[in-house]
Amino acid sequence: QMQLVESGGGLVQAGGSLRLSCAASGRTFDSYAMSWFRQAPGKERYFVATINWNGASTNYADSEKGRFTISRDNAKNTVYLQMNSLKPEDTAVYYCARKALLSPSGDYYQTKNYDYWGQGTQVTVSS
Repeated sequence: QMQLVESGGGLVQAGGSLRLSCAASGRTFDSYAMSWFRQAPGKERYFVATINWNGASTNYADSEKGRFTISRDNAKNTVYLQMNSLKPEDTAVYYCARKALLSPSGDYYQTKNYDYWGQGTQVTVSS
């Protein structure tokens, strides 16, 4: 059974950094694109970053581009989100998700294209 477990969240001051991790179970981890989403209070869950199956291709939401870096280590069944220059508006619960294998390759923004989700990890950025 596929399981995703996020960790690494916490409280940081604006301008600080955090690295989130998402550990996955199963032997087919390296066949799937993985993404990070976030959800702030009162807002919908939305796309942050994605990485293809072998880590060669990444894409980011405009608000995070240049500050966040998604990466993966398939040997460790883990995907990461390095977050630098954090802003208060980055405060949210961050979720990792596995993209459905047969979903459109370029359509990584919609939550409906993901078939497994982690439990989320809270990131709070103080001003």
